[in-house]
Amino acid sequence: MSYRTPLALLLISLGTIAAVWWWLATPVSLARAPIDPAAKLECVSYAPFRGEQTPLNSTAIIPAAQIAADMAQLAQISKCVRTYSIDNGLDQVPELAGKVGLKVLQGVWLGSNRAKNLAQIAGVVDLTKRYPSVITGVVVGNEVLLRGEMTAADLVGNIRSVKAQVGQVPVTYADVWEFWLKNRELYDAVDFVTIHILPYWEDLPIRARNAAAHIDSIRKRVAVAFPAKEILIGETGWPSAGRMREGALPSRANQARVVSELLDLAKREGFRVNLIEAYDQPWKRDLEGTVGGYWGLYDADARDLKYPAGIPVSNYPTWKLQMGLGMGLSIVVFLTGMLTLRRKPWMPRFSAWLTVAVSATVAGALLGVAIDKLIYESYGSGRSIQWAALLAAGVLSPILCAYATMSGRSLPTFLELLGPQPYQNRSFATVLLGLTVIVTALIAAQTALGFVFDPRYRDFPFAALSMAVVPFAGLMTVNRRADGTRPIAEATFAGLLAAAVVYIGFNEGPENWQSVWTCAVYLLFALTLWRARAAQIQG
Repeated sequence: MSYRTPLALLLISLGTIAAVWWWLATPVSLARAPIDPAAKLECVSYAPFRGEQTPLNSTAIIPAAQIAADMAQLAQISKCVRTYSIDNGLDQVPELAGKVGLKVLQGVWLGSNRAKNLAQIAGVVDLTKRYPSVITGVVVGNEVLLRGEMTAADLVGNIRSVKAQVGQVPVTYADVWEFWLKNRELYDAVDFVTIHILPYWEDLPIRARNAAAHIDSIRKRVAVAFPAKEILIGETGWPSAGRMREGALPSRANQARVVSELLDLAKREGFRVNLIEAYDQPWKRDLEGTVGGYWGLYDADARDLKYPAGIPVSNYPTWKLQMGLGMGLSIVVFLTGMLTLRRKPWMPRFSAWLTVAVSATVAGALLGVAIDKLIYESYGSGRSIQWAALLAAGVLSPILCAYATMSGRSLPTFLELLGPQPYQNRSFATVLLGLTVIVTALIAAQTALGFVFDPRYRDFPFAALSMAVVPFAGLMTVNRRADGTRPIAEATFAGLLAAAVVYIGFNEGPENWQSVWTCAVYLLFALTLWRARAAQIQG
């Protein structure tokens, strides 16, 4: 038999994978370096937690040496660090920051516990007296009104109490900009107004390209409401990884763009900005999903700057390796089909090879993206196992479906693995492919239900899910069992996925391409499962 068709399709597949990765990895050129040591940042939010360290453990104390190393690094790019409390060893920051020439915008963490609030205030007052040349301002409370843990009247009382004790050190309160406009009585109590503007988290999310203009518009709006005092943007920035919200896409390139454009605007307009945040904080992923852990200018583990000055910013800096892995998977898929035909010397239809080619190309193009998502979106053993299982299904599916396509076999049903003895097919290839289908169906159903009932912080599994589902759909198209009964399990999963897509599409909106893509794959999988047929058993 001739191998001209599969070889030609293989070359097309490899060329397509290369083109996709060339496009994905195209670096973004910015007019201004996001982080330029020659023009230091005004201030940056600082939290010292690395690895498994978390402020949710109230007994954890970060070693002074760890904080000192961070201060030395941050002093190269910033004039100041903003802290949020004195817990977990953060009371060491003023001393260590002063040694490397950094100023500190010192935070007082306020909540619903009055005794803890008083302890925080006493500790910060003591620090202002010990380090008056380092602490340039005190932030009394951070988003405590947003969290609903204190009334505005109580907050004003705490602010006035701190002002009476810290002498000439300016005092402020920090919250999302809407809460300043809703609680104007705070204005008289503070020395300057500190607002948080996070375009990604707005009720109507803002695209990265519009983020700087949005921040400036909100700043000017607040300045009109509070004309006699400085407006400090106390938190702003953009995440480098995580799920889309409408048209707001977290990515390295978008983070660099927002930071670059915002700093350029701040310089031209003459206002101060505190970026959130210095380092990625893995612990935040427990509370805010993947996106919560990736607002840092430096990554959490290696402490490397994400976009050094003079180096173009790419969303996939290791794209050549990712492209190579994808090409390797495509070759394995084609080889599986060719080797299968050596044992079954019959001439397959062109549609069979086309199905293999599409599966190989989709899997090869998305493998690097799926690995990237596994690395960034896996936090905790449960999520790591789930995402690794889906990636494994995405790698196995095109290989096993290529074998089944060239063997003339159909997509196995759940009955062939889990049903009564007369239905069971215990061949190794059938069992492995059937398990791959089951794993994919379970994860697809779990993620779809998550987007229906608790969607805010969930990531879209579009890459690995596409790798798994496209080969299933192709196999169902070319080698579908024509007769038999529709299995209840497959029909149930198909109905669940189709119903979930209706809600997800409406809730996430058409601008969220991650959602649209994921919904399209859910629908493709639902159609594939709905078309499944189990062999009729003659009784």
